[in-house]
Amino acid sequence: MPFEALKAKVSTILNNSSESAESRMTEVCELLQSSIGYYNWVGFYFANHEERTLHLKAFAGEPTDHTVIPFGKGICGQVAERNENFVVPDVKAQNNYIACSMFVKAEIVIPLFKDGKNIGQIDIDSHTEDPFSVEDERFLEWVNEQVAEIL
Repeated sequence: MPFEALKAKVSTILNNSSESAESRMTEVCELLQSSIGYYNWVGFYFANHEERTLHLKAFAGEPTDHTVIPFGKGICGQVAERNENFVVPDVKAQNNYIACSMFVKAEIVIPLFKDGKNIGQIDIDSHTEDPFSVEDERFLEWVNEQVAEIL
């Protein structure tokens, strides 16, 4: 499904104020995971800046043992410190990578900002090598902007 068509569906989910923010984020994860063939796992992690850890709050895909990630560890932990997008075309080429599944070949992590502060991120794993484009980055930045408005 094209990203523009997904935007309307994401907006509908996030605008449903009768659901909790966490439920709406889970629905967004499920939508993205089921609509984009190379999005095999989609999750939102949120930062605890005092403990310098990320905590998984919503996801779609196989359950993961990585529900808490220290800042600096893995792709997600690096994004928590660097405050910038991280696109990994081949996870095997990364020294500081946390393997969630032996099937993951690529990962994209986009920081989520609220009032100028990095409060979390969307993390996507793919079983396809090098699937992510600039269009994925722009779309996921937009998703995070919409999510920030319900927090």
